[in-house]
Amino acid sequence: MTAVPASITDGRALVDAAMRASAERLDPWTRRVVAYHLGWTDEHGRPAAAGGKALRPALALLSARAAATPQETALPGAVAVEFVHAFSLLHDDIMDGDRTRRHRPAAWTVFGPSAAILGGDALLALSEELLLDEQTRGAHWAARALTAATQRLISGQAFDLGFEQRGDVTLDECLTMAADKTGALLACACSIGAMLGEGPTRLVTALAEFGAEMGLAFQLVDDLLGIWGSPGTTGKPVLSDLRARKKSLPAVYALTAGTAESDRLAELYAAPEPPSEDDLREMARLVEAAGGRDWAAAEADRRVASAEKHLADSGMDDAVRAEFRDVARFVTSRDH
Repeated sequence: MTAVPASITDGRALVDAAMRASAERLDPWTRRVVAYHLGWTDEHGRPAAAGGKALRPALALLSARAAATPQETALPGAVAVEFVHAFSLLHDDIMDGDRTRRHRPAAWTVFGPSAAILGGDALLALSEELLLDEQTRGAHWAARALTAATQRLISGQAFDLGFEQRGDVTLDECLTMAADKTGALLACACSIGAMLGEGPTRLVTALAEFGAEMGLAFQLVDDLLGIWGSPGTTGKPVLSDLRARKKSLPAVYALTAGTAESDRLAELYAAPEPPSEDDLREMARLVEAAGGRDWAAAEADRRVASAEKHLADSGMDDAVRAEFRDVARFVTSRDH
């Protein structure tokens, strides 16, 4: 695994302080749910070590530097993007019935589904408030972009939910869903700092296209980890995506490959009873035998290469471009 790039770790303290200050706007009960979900406190409200990669806010700060403005310019956008991401995870855990998040009980299992839903709603509203407070042309641009990305994220989640009821999901449909659910917010994260810094449209467009491709690579790796990742590293149960019979990208590739393994995998996906541990191991073997694992890994690498091409014509400083490349390559080599 590649080490976490400095671009991700260096701005974490700056963003964390801004996120905590922004969360003070929330009512005490909602703030308690949010603080727990973000890893700041335990279930009793006592301080805890924060978790999460903080990838999106790091990209927002980096995009401000790409526009030759101080990274602090991007802080409202960095916090807003991370709050939208946190909102989506709060709701996603409830929708999927996932009981753990980052090696501890998910917020909805601690505070109840209703409180977790309200916590997500509060973060979503606060994300827009933070940008609108800025009252600049760049902030207006950023707020519109974040709203559009959030709408696409919700649309992607809706399609993902709908796929659970279908046995005929195509790979193109699955890629479109991933582009919305994951790629849209990463595209926004990669460009929102440049918007707040009122950088040139050419740069903002290049950064958004870079982020969209990197978002697909991120989802492909996430799906691989959802089947073959180590629970001790990912914080998710072993074979978690297959247990839920999710239409993940490697699984859909395997299901539509037209092989004998594809047919047997489809039978296990359609079985009325929950899969046994033996079934889960067999499903993982079938996804790999039908080519899903190799395809997803190769496609993630292809998406990263495509993302890097968008940086070539961006006009940004070479050193900043190299930092974006480091982040993109980290995405495909991570183990959590």
